[in-house]
Amino acid sequence: MSDSRQPAGESEVSYRLALPETFYDRSVVEVARDLLGCVLATYREGSLTAGRIVEVEAYGGPEDLDSHSAFRRTGLVRAMWGPPGRAYVYRAYGVYPCFNTVTGKAGTASAVLIRALEPLVGVDTMQRRLGAAGPRRVASGPGKLSLALGISTDDNGARLDGLDLWLQSGELVSESEIAMGPRIGVRRGDRRAWRYGIRGHRDVSRPFPQSK
Repeated sequence: MSDSRQPAGESEVSYRLALPETFYDRSVVEVARDLLGCVLATYREGSLTAGRIVEVEAYGGPEDLDSHSAFRRTGLVRAMWGPPGRAYVYRAYGVYPCFNTVTGKAGTASAVLIRALEPLVGVDTMQRRLGAAGPRRVASGPGKLSLALGISTDDNGARLDGLDLWLQSGELVSESEIAMGPRIGVRRGDRRAWRYGIRGHRDVSRPFPQSK
């Protein structure tokens, strides 16, 4: 039976294909790398929007000094403590919603920040939500992609296999296609190379360091 909520031709993007909780119940680095190529989708205000994940950052538990869980335990950040397969959505600069997937065992307090998407479905809707003039790089950056997909802090703690917010498998990304480098805009920790992206993809938020 087809999904009556989806426009014709978009049946390959469906909440019925959502990744299981066990996908997220692993180390944050494993999940981060495996999320590349997966699809993040929302169904909001009667519109389906989706994009292929092309850039992520991994954040560990309290031992990772660049992780929110290292210095904050109340408010929105409580979602980081799990269980896995839930959303952690915070406001960057107190304004821009940033979407993360919670990983690891409950209590681990680790999460993967989704930094950039390649738009796949509902590009016109994404442009309208952002007030963008064109589709180019409409979901390049964590704040932009959340706004483009209609994600807000109301989604904090939500399951990632829901009817209106989910992640599903997409195109496989080989090890040779993965670029890595330091996370962006963090200063407290040990400069872990926990930012991952699809090498050379035009939609990453910033270029990766050249491989030596």
